[in-house]
Amino acid sequence: MHTASIDIYGLMMRGYYFTSMCIIVISIFIFLWSFEKRKPKTREIVTLAVMTALAVVGRLAFFMTPQVKPCAAIIIITGVMLGRQSGFLCGALTAFVSGFFFGQGPWTPWQMIAFGIIGFLSGVLFSKKNIKYAYNKWIISIYGFLATFVIYGFILDTATVFMYTDTPKTETFVATYLSGIGFNLIHAASTFVVLFLISNATIKKLERLKIKYKMFS
Repeated sequence: MHTASIDIYGLMMRGYYFTSMCIIVISIFIFLWSFEKRKPKTREIVTLAVMTALAVVGRLAFFMTPQVKPCAAIIIITGVMLGRQSGFLCGALTAFVSGFFFGQGPWTPWQMIAFGIIGFLSGVLFSKKNIKYAYNKWIISIYGFLATFVIYGFILDTATVFMYTDTPKTETFVATYLSGIGFNLIHAASTFVVLFLISNATIKKLERLKIKYKMFS
């Protein structure tokens, strides 16, 4: 009886995991559809593609140090300057494309949604009326640290529990979150450093491009 109840619970948890995966994938497709529905200009698509490529290359360049990645910083800048939709797509596509080099797996949709949320939230928080705060490298760097640590860290740690545990319990989640603090701190710190070093110059460059070519208005 006890074994049967465990099996049923395990099936339920796998069902929740499958449902979560479906929701993630559907969310990504909704954003792709909404971006396409906006009928973006060719220049906007090219600019977004360039920023995504930079984020992918940044992730690949530090493949020897798994948690030291500049990609979150580039995704944040994309969301700030190109808008929340572009930020989400840059984040989702960065995880998807780089996955062809690091290996695709059940973790890929979770990475896509985590980076996507970071990019989307960046566009929301640093909207046109708040864009002045993005030019303060301390503000945007601290935001990048918190977004990477809290959002990406929480989502991927949660995914780890669902992917590798048939019957996750509260203590499993707690243990996973605690064990991931060190890795998440390194990832967040690298995002802080990259934003502190390149955010001002990159934001100003993108601002000039937006004005010159009347993009993302």
